[in-house]
Amino acid sequence: MANPTDATSPESGLHQADYTPGVRGPLTGLRVIDLSRLVAGNLLTQHLADFGADVIKVEPREGDTLRGWRTKGVETNWKIHSRNKRSICLEFRHGEAVPLIRKMIPGAAMLVESFRPGTLEQMGLSPEELLRLEPKLVIVRISGWGQTGPYHRRPGFGTLVEGFSGFAEMNGFPDREPVLPPMYLADALSGLTGAFAAMAALREVEINGGKGQVIDLPLLDPIVNSLGPQAANYRLTGVVKPRSGSRSSGSVPRNVYRTLDGGWVCLSASTQGMAMRVLRSIGRPELCEDPKFKTNEQRLVHVAELDKIIGDFIAARTVDDNVAFFEAAEVTIGPVNDTVRLMNDRHVQARGLLADYPDEDMGSFPMHAVPVRLSETPGSIRTPAPRLGQHSRTILAEAGLSPDDIDAALASGVVKETST
Repeated sequence: MANPTDATSPESGLHQADYTPGVRGPLTGLRVIDLSRLVAGNLLTQHLADFGADVIKVEPREGDTLRGWRTKGVETNWKIHSRNKRSICLEFRHGEAVPLIRKMIPGAAMLVESFRPGTLEQMGLSPEELLRLEPKLVIVRISGWGQTGPYHRRPGFGTLVEGFSGFAEMNGFPDREPVLPPMYLADALSGLTGAFAAMAALREVEINGGKGQVIDLPLLDPIVNSLGPQAANYRLTGVVKPRSGSRSSGSVPRNVYRTLDGGWVCLSASTQGMAMRVLRSIGRPELCEDPKFKTNEQRLVHVAELDKIIGDFIAARTVDDNVAFFEAAEVTIGPVNDTVRLMNDRHVQARGLLADYPDEDMGSFPMHAVPVRLSETPGSIRTPAPRLGQHSRTILAEAGLSPDDIDAALASGVVKETST
């Protein structure tokens, strides 16, 4: 991670940070060919790129679809999820596009794609062909529903998966409609899961002397896995638990509570000792022996009554006063932040969780740090997200094309180059 300086942005209070192009990461020397579009693949390869992998984004002439997700004309999603990467722009409908991709495969460690199942084969880039070109290649195939099964040909947007998986039905309040996540949850989970799986497959190659292989990575499977023992709970009880808002179906008290200044705090007491501490801290120690609240099982039955008792206490204090009060009592509580409050939080700023990086569109662009921190070989933000086709010429030269061949490819329209 680039180390923020002491300077701060006057608009947000975030530290100013600089790109660190020369920093070596633990994945330096690992080449990844990224044919994916939108979020899951870009997140997967962002995690690899943050730790030094050379991620080559192979984009169509209109660019990765993620570039089109703009805020006031700025490619905000692209800037974050394609940092540390390089871009080559190809006209996929041109007859010479696939031969150029083939030339990039030898020596690559991974290839990531997110086409509808069967498309890679139609392009002449089946896994068998890719492994013939590079026997050690790890191939990650992202799709909505997997490479096999009755639904494998269905469109695979994360929204469909978030509904199908059971997540939306669990999310929200019992008297309202199911609630989809307001961000790309299924894609984010698949990106993280895929990065882990790719590194596991790479270890098989590099440490165990194994062969390259194919990773079938649906958006569906990781989000189902993240929902925990829902199937087991149903099998044991015969009941699908209704939506419970911000309450927990397993422990009480756990909820968000309104404060005096119109804000919210979230409180969680998932252990018996913490629940008793909450009751004592609000001046109601007698409730610790009340049969309705003495055990978690009974608190689940009487959750509405207990929430009102705790909520009335919290409602008499501001967000900051509640946090200070309960932290002094060693109760697990925290503010429900909006984006502005998060950006200005002293802990976020001290750890550089968000920092302002130089940006040609905005002057400075707030970007989150590498989300995990290695003590000896940390990840880093070395370069901004590339312009479309920014590295086309360089990447083709590395693939073995002569200057004349590169000029011919540019002239034919199969390759596009963005001037710096």
